[in-house]
Amino acid sequence: MEYEAVIGLETHVQLKTRSKMWCGCANAFGSDPNTNVCPVCLGLPGVLPVANEEALKLTVLTGYLLGCEIPRHAKFDRKNYFYPDSAKNYQVTQYDRPSTQGGRLEFEFKDAPGGIACVRITRAHLEEDVGKNSHFDRHSGVDFNRAGVPLLEIVSEPDISSADMAYAYLNALRDVLVRGGISDCDMEKGMVRCDVNISVRPKGETTLGAKIEIKNMNSFSGARRALEHEIPRQVAAVSRGEKLRQETRRWDDVAGITEPMRSKEDAHDYRYLPEPDLMPFEPTDGWLAEVRARVQELPLARKQRFIREHGLPPGVAEVLKDNVALGDLFEAAATGSANPKAVANWVINDLSAKLAGSSTTVADIKFTPAALRELVALVDSGKISHPIAQQVFSDLFADGGSPAAIVEQKGLAQMSDSGAIERMADEVIAANPGPAADFRAGKAAALNFLKGQLMKLSKGKANPGIAGEVLERRLRA
Repeated sequence: MEYEAVIGLETHVQLKTRSKMWCGCANAFGSDPNTNVCPVCLGLPGVLPVANEEALKLTVLTGYLLGCEIPRHAKFDRKNYFYPDSAKNYQVTQYDRPSTQGGRLEFEFKDAPGGIACVRITRAHLEEDVGKNSHFDRHSGVDFNRAGVPLLEIVSEPDISSADMAYAYLNALRDVLVRGGISDCDMEKGMVRCDVNISVRPKGETTLGAKIEIKNMNSFSGARRALEHEIPRQVAAVSRGEKLRQETRRWDDVAGITEPMRSKEDAHDYRYLPEPDLMPFEPTDGWLAEVRARVQELPLARKQRFIREHGLPPGVAEVLKDNVALGDLFEAAATGSANPKAVANWVINDLSAKLAGSSTTVADIKFTPAALRELVALVDSGKISHPIAQQVFSDLFADGGSPAAIVEQKGLAQMSDSGAIERMADEVIAANPGPAADFRAGKAAALNFLKGQLMKLSKGKANPGIAGEVLERRLRA
């Protein structure tokens, strides 16, 4: 019997705020243990939490980015459990009234119809992070610096069917969150963590199998590896008649296996109850409009628009999609240009190389987007050759200014005088009898060498098209 995997993901993302969720302690990574704490973080008796408004805004902003519904009434709840990293013995979260509901994420995936997959989003709800346990040779310790950091849990529907699809979804979700300013999503700093819910069933059935949750994956590639192990494990188990039960397993990345941790808890095991110290969250029209104004164009939409509106090849559009600053510069330069493809090539090839070589950023560029558009127009009109354009671009990058003015000042206009080019062609042929003979003997590639020599002799000013025609005519004479 053929089986299929049914996968849902719970992605936990630390929000990009200066302070924690309920207090003014710094939301900062790398501080000495237990230095960014206060009575609120530590759950001491008599303290009262105050909600971080920016965290609420980032939660709703995420909802807008993912096409979620934003309810006009949300509330916080206590999720009760005992564990050393939770000083209060409960976690403040959102249970039955989250800040966002529904939604979807579209992303590129080679195995999806048309190359675009869609995963539905169940909810993105706001909660607090907990401390971090560290285990040593003879003892364990807890660092509560992370306790109370705003944490967004984004829960997907079980629309994912493979390890590769899960990996593509996670990367696309990270791109959206980074682009939207929700989180830096630095996995090395623990800003993104992922739990996997997976079951298997006979292909074609609609009933879900026993849901098994996998924890302890500290990277997206780790989640993919865990699924690559767990899917065959479950298929093998049900194939031999074993009845799988709902449970939580941990991923051992070194051994490459999942191991049982505990039976999977249900909602009633946590004894959820409304958080009595926090008022319900009821956003106004004006507050929502303020958040909606922060919505950014999503990466996939940007790539598709660059292809559609500017005729860019997918690979070029991909580069400009991923680098927001370069993409913005390209779009400003391409607006009104007759050759957006050429503009894109200058941006991702020549400009990127200059930036990398000088350790500067797009914000430091001295020329305007209009100057780049003008440079492309000069090449397309035949007024300067591409080699000369390279020289002009170097001047633009160093000092800014106008390409046309640089060409005029330095006398770089392209030479199209056939008489002058003919004299240079005769000189090149005379100086290179070997390649000239090769061309006459049928080696067409030799013409390119001779053409290069002519361009060098003209210091890049000769019109390349005319140079090639003149050389060929002279060689065949």
